[in-house]
Amino acid sequence: MKTELKPLTKMATDTQQLHLVMFPWFAFGHISPFVQLSNKLAVDGVKVSFFSAPGNIPRIKSSLKLTPMAEIIPLQIPHIDGLPPDIDSTSEISPAMAELLKQASDLMQPQIETILSKLKPHFVVFDFAQHWMPQLCSKLGIKTLRFSVFSAISGAYVMVPARGTNPTIDDLMNLPKGLSVTSNITLKEFQARDFLYVFKNFHGKPSVYERDLESLHNCTAIVNKTCNEMEGAYLDYKKTQFQKPVLLTGPLVNPRPEPASGELEERWAKWLSKFPAKSVVFCSFGSETFLSNDQIKELALGLELTGLPFLLVLNFPANVVAANELVRALPQGFVNRVRDRGLVHTGWVQQRLILAHDSVGCYVSHSGFSSVMEAIVDDCQLVLLPFKGDQFLNSKLIACDMNAGVEVNRRDDDGHFGKDDIFEAVKTVMVDVNKEPSVSIRANQKYWREFLLNEKIQDKFIADFIQELKALA
Repeated sequence: MKTELKPLTKMATDTQQLHLVMFPWFAFGHISPFVQLSNKLAVDGVKVSFFSAPGNIPRIKSSLKLTPMAEIIPLQIPHIDGLPPDIDSTSEISPAMAELLKQASDLMQPQIETILSKLKPHFVVFDFAQHWMPQLCSKLGIKTLRFSVFSAISGAYVMVPARGTNPTIDDLMNLPKGLSVTSNITLKEFQARDFLYVFKNFHGKPSVYERDLESLHNCTAIVNKTCNEMEGAYLDYKKTQFQKPVLLTGPLVNPRPEPASGELEERWAKWLSKFPAKSVVFCSFGSETFLSNDQIKELALGLELTGLPFLLVLNFPANVVAANELVRALPQGFVNRVRDRGLVHTGWVQQRLILAHDSVGCYVSHSGFSSVMEAIVDDCQLVLLPFKGDQFLNSKLIACDMNAGVEVNRRDDDGHFGKDDIFEAVKTVMVDVNKEPSVSIRANQKYWREFLLNEKIQDKFIADFIQELKALA
């Protein structure tokens, strides 16, 4: 059921400053795109208020570099039995606790209403979990923008009414009814099985799918971090499914790491500089993707087989000792065999600055949308090894629709990959450079790099977005 929106007493015009409240879900993979959008809007004179829990604010200011022009407003997460009192994000909690954090988020409505009543913004830009936001804002005469931090393909494939509330694995292996694209986009069995999670209810509360659909149906407009050039067919399908404006911010990628990001740590700069330009394989899967011991073993052996220098970054859950897990997972004798050309690291690294280093020529990743876009900008060949959720569909977009990378071959039923699968994927983009399909992939990667580096195009995305907001306000 759609909510009725009361008009604001003051309209946003070219002479009045537009005011947006940003309220991302409490996961840094969600917070980061909200920061990127805030920074772009603030440069163009939009007033931004940014909501998050207190424990997230230092990282939002430091590593994510939220513009000082934005006002950060701390929120208190209500108590829920089973959820530790000091939890402010999903970065160090189990999936079960993440479900409890959603329940806590639902209890924040009175707090949010009080703050918004004082701020009186034109729009609240919110995330999937806050499905109650449009109804709350309607009472206050505030309009709402549901910002999808994922690629449009992932939303169009899964989070649409055409999917229904109880799809089977077979259903999810194929496109939803009515979505027509030129590429043969289908999921393997293990990938479709992973998506069943979004349709599950926990503790009698709405599923991710139900939260998402309610927020998309009831918001004033949908906002996507993409563009028609990359995902036009999927955006058109979302417009058909929801019958409302779909606004675009563009990919929100900066052409180069900002000066505020600082310099690459000396240990990485010194090690990378030992190797020729575009020869190093950088392999990293983000802070919340954890590989099994078998996956780590096959990945390491595959990188060893390439004969190329590599930097492998692995992360582990907070409740284990990373150094001990590495000893168990890495193949016997591996560290000694690759000591002259390979490094294995656990923990955070300056990913953007590493991707931008002249020696790095290939990025093996989990297919996070922002990370993949940054790698294209930094002229890194893409090897895609997705592990969950939207990563599977981002990989399809890059490897199939855009033909700008290669996806690692995996077994259909359980997603197993071996060392030879890693080797073949890296070899395709880094060794067989004069053979098809490498020539085609490199040509397309070059095309998309030039597109992302075109500042006039990227600036126009934001300028158009602001104009559309003013028209809606």
